[in-house]
Amino acid sequence: MREKGYNPINQLVGYLLSGDPAYVTSHKEARSKIRSLERDELLDELVSFYLEHEK
Repeated sequence: MREKGYNPINQLVGYLLSGDPAYVTSHKEARSKIRSLERDELLDELVSFYLEHEK
């Protein structure tokens, strides 16, 4: 995503909050890849990782 000048955090947050894959660029099939994951499972993994690595 950064390769094309996009902010990956903004794109992922937009997608996770709205469920609209249009927030994610189609560059290198990023949109297709993100749609292959369940949003709730992705959020679960992100929160779990954050809590495990919180200082």
